[in-house]
Amino acid sequence: MEHAQEHEAHLEQTQRYCVERPIYNQELLQGQLHRRERTPQTLRQKIAHSCRCSSKKAKSHLYSFLPILKWLPRYPVKEYLLGDIISGISTGVMQLPQGLAYALLAAVPPVFGLYSSFYPVLLYTFFGTSKHISIGTFAVISMMVGGIAVRQVPDEIISVGYNSTNVTDSIEYFHARDTKRVQVAVTLTFLSGIIQLCLGFLRFGFVAIYLTEPLVRGFTTAAAIHVFTSQLKYLLGVKTKRYSGPLSVVYSIAAVLSKITTTNIAALIVGLTCIVLLLIGKEINLRFKKKLPVPIPMEIIVVIIGTGVSAGMNLSESYSVDVVGNIPKGLRAPAVPEMQLIPAVFVDAIAIAIVGFSMAVSMAKIFALKHGYTIDGNQELIALGICNSVGSFFQSFPVTCSMSRSLVQESTGGKTQIAGALSSIMVLLVIVAIGYLFEPLPQTVLAAIVMVNLKGMFKQFGDIMHFWRTSKIELAIWLVAFVASLFLGLDYGLLTAVAFAMITVIYRTQSPQYRILGQIPDTDIYCGVEEYEEAKEYPGIKIFQANASLYFANSESYASALKKKTGLDPCAILAARRKARKRHAREIKEANKLRKKAVLKLVNTPTNDVEATVKHEIANDELPINGNFADASVEDTSPDEHEHFVDSKTNIHSLILDFTPVNFVDSVGAKTLKSIIKEYKEVGVSVCIASCSGPVMNELTRLKFFDNTATRELLFHSIHDAVLACQVKDRQEASFTDRL
Repeated sequence: MEHAQEHEAHLEQTQRYCVERPIYNQELLQGQLHRRERTPQTLRQKIAHSCRCSSKKAKSHLYSFLPILKWLPRYPVKEYLLGDIISGISTGVMQLPQGLAYALLAAVPPVFGLYSSFYPVLLYTFFGTSKHISIGTFAVISMMVGGIAVRQVPDEIISVGYNSTNVTDSIEYFHARDTKRVQVAVTLTFLSGIIQLCLGFLRFGFVAIYLTEPLVRGFTTAAAIHVFTSQLKYLLGVKTKRYSGPLSVVYSIAAVLSKITTTNIAALIVGLTCIVLLLIGKEINLRFKKKLPVPIPMEIIVVIIGTGVSAGMNLSESYSVDVVGNIPKGLRAPAVPEMQLIPAVFVDAIAIAIVGFSMAVSMAKIFALKHGYTIDGNQELIALGICNSVGSFFQSFPVTCSMSRSLVQESTGGKTQIAGALSSIMVLLVIVAIGYLFEPLPQTVLAAIVMVNLKGMFKQFGDIMHFWRTSKIELAIWLVAFVASLFLGLDYGLLTAVAFAMITVIYRTQSPQYRILGQIPDTDIYCGVEEYEEAKEYPGIKIFQANASLYFANSESYASALKKKTGLDPCAILAARRKARKRHAREIKEANKLRKKAVLKLVNTPTNDVEATVKHEIANDELPINGNFADASVEDTSPDEHEHFVDSKTNIHSLILDFTPVNFVDSVGAKTLKSIIKEYKEVGVSVCIASCSGPVMNELTRLKFFDNTATRELLFHSIHDAVLACQVKDRQEASFTDRL
């Protein structure tokens, strides 16, 4: 009782509105509205307008292409500079060891990781629109590059021509192999940059939407396993071949296990020690994030300690621990990429370009939303394209946004792209001045850095339970992306995952949810009658809704669901009507025969027995009862079908199709719609369309949908308009029938 009173009190406090207006169908509504006159432009006029140049337009394009010209003159030095300096130093300290480590993933010498951490980062300062992301080397992209480089330049090709039985120890062998792999990586960088530039200039920034979040997370989780397995040999200090392509993870694990007895104990101890130190450092940074002014740079600390221990104990000579080796001092002269390699890596470059852009723009959007500014997706494509294409002339490999460094750059007070520029300057100092100091650094230390940085990606396995509770389809996308990328390789896995994601979109539109709507009493609100107890159907009116557009893939299921949900099948009704006519004809024929027999008997029967004879015939002969013979009914048609026909005929007079969720209609959908209107009209049921949007109406007009059968009078502005119109029409027809 109290609950009911509270509910009534709440309803009294609720704001109400009351509108009195005519019942609008589209023809009446369009007749009262005045369209704005728009003169359509010809193609020539559009081209001329786009090519027209003014000082304002030129300035706008220049600011768009070089965002630094817009924000740098307004840079508030006092408020932002200190935060950017601290953030730049913190990010640069991370960038150094990660650049060296991810170069191993890319199958190129470590110094090329430093080049990739300098040129692209500096260029992004001028062309990028995000204030917080850290551009540079990233594990997933580096792994993809390494797989392609190993596929194009496997160990077997380089070993031809070397007669030494100890080929793997040959300096010439390693130099020749690394030189060719660098050429592949540089060409891949150039091509992926050109692809990103083209997509950016063509305003194709929307391509990233096809890499949905479950797909990206499943893909990066599989990539994390690829990265982890590729680093096992460096952690254990064993010599194995590097694999790429399908089942490369399986082959890599098998190769490591086959050489497990040759594990270098010194390398393993150093690597495990570094992993423990890094995990402790990350845990401290996480727990005391609010108390620490800047995160503890454990990565650079581990690199310095590892380098010092290696140099002091001479691990390379005494314990055969693999070290970074030669790091050339200074920058290399620019060189043109090997253009003849383009056909071999073109498809791979497309995958790297799209994945790299997707990673960068997703992180950029997160930070932009958090700090209240906007990014331009197309300009981000152009910026990444310039970073990669220009960087390729200076021997860098493909780059994108690093999640871990971006979080550090933002959390340590970074406000603008100045922080990224300062981090690149730190890398430049190492390349020019002190790079040689890192030559004794054990490769197992770099492997430890890579493995620990995968911790966040491995946490993505928790997505399985999350998507299981929220969306089975997104779970399927995640699993397909993960399994395909794990076993088919990152390139084919990505293509498979994108194809599957497309299929799920088709599946969702091809198998939409259908429902019958009813009115919430005393409102113009209509909800599903199966979902809400308050929703009541109008007598004689069915309101049908499908939550998808009407096109070739789902038009047949739309018509079938309409018949099933409404319980009104015109084909069954017409069939029942034809059978009823035949049955009626047989009834008349049988009745005539009975009359003839009765007449003959009356003629041949004495007068005093006529009355008894007639009574006997009426009592025993099979005469029609309610229009049916008992034997004919059983023989010719099923009672259910006849009952269905009778009920449908008497109960439903109007059918309303709610087009609120419909975004488009193609030619097949328009034909299906017209067929529905025609079929139901034949059985005395009028069909109306409610809440049809302007673009859908324009499509129906272009498809020549409207004619004598389907007029614009059948289209109504809202469901309530259609319901009221159907009620008025039914009352008019009933009144006309009564007068007759």
